[in-house]
Amino acid sequence: MKKALNAWSVPPEVEFVDLFRDLAAAGFEGVELNIDAPGRSKHSLTQGMGDAELTRILKLSEDYGLPVHSISTSLTGDLMGSGEQADRARFAELLRCQIYYAQALGATAVLTVPGGVAATGSLAAAHRNSLETLAGLRDEIVASGIRVGVENVWNGFFVSPFDMCRFIDALETPAIGAYFDVGNVIAFADAEHWIELLGSRIVKVHVKDFKRTGGYNRGGSFVNLLQGDVNWPAVVRALGKAGYDGFLTAELGLIEASPDYLYRITSDALDIIIGMEEDHE
Repeated sequence: MKKALNAWSVPPEVEFVDLFRDLAAAGFEGVELNIDAPGRSKHSLTQGMGDAELTRILKLSEDYGLPVHSISTSLTGDLMGSGEQADRARFAELLRCQIYYAQALGATAVLTVPGGVAATGSLAAAHRNSLETLAGLRDEIVASGIRVGVENVWNGFFVSPFDMCRFIDALETPAIGAYFDVGNVIAFADAEHWIELLGSRIVKVHVKDFKRTGGYNRGGSFVNLLQGDVNWPAVVRALGKAGYDGFLTAELGLIEASPDYLYRITSDALDIIIGMEEDHE
């Protein structure tokens, strides 16, 4: 497996050139870029970005030997599962943009989030609409050669691995799979059990750590890698059994420390986690 960092962990004032230089210097082997609203950060992608700017970013990636392996976004919200056709059309436009940028930058997958329960909607409707929306885009996704990973986040949608498996299987294509976030399940489950069930459906993996206050559903908080209750040896073992050998992408909040310190401790922690794979061979 290889180590990467999501660009949301990089301070917003950092330009693309510094992002690629500093992450490569810290030993990362890939980066996940994000499509955000204009002005969120100096290293955000935005919808409508021209080919010249994408070419510039790709050159920086190549110059520093730091591949862009995935494209995420902060703009999905409840669009995919919305009952409003206009919202679902906006989602389709956003996903097409993610796929286009992935193709332009050499990424292999994009991340999206099925709709949770909006204030005026229901879980049943969000589930039905999310499936219909992705099913309507399935042929385009397959033809693009870019895989789409649906992520488990705290929006009340995927609350068990069985939910996630059934959703993915209903779409009937390996081009749409799971973007599994290890840390997002620790408050109420153990990540290795999710991985066992998701198996070959896993497209990409986010890693973060979570420290429980007590047992399941007793609260807690996100912490730095290796400082929480993720059973990393079991997670790495389960990923190996699932046949996953791609990037582990740390998706962390901005920590009150210098960026160089954050990069170094995260890169070092990922080395330790990935090293656990060799311990079980």
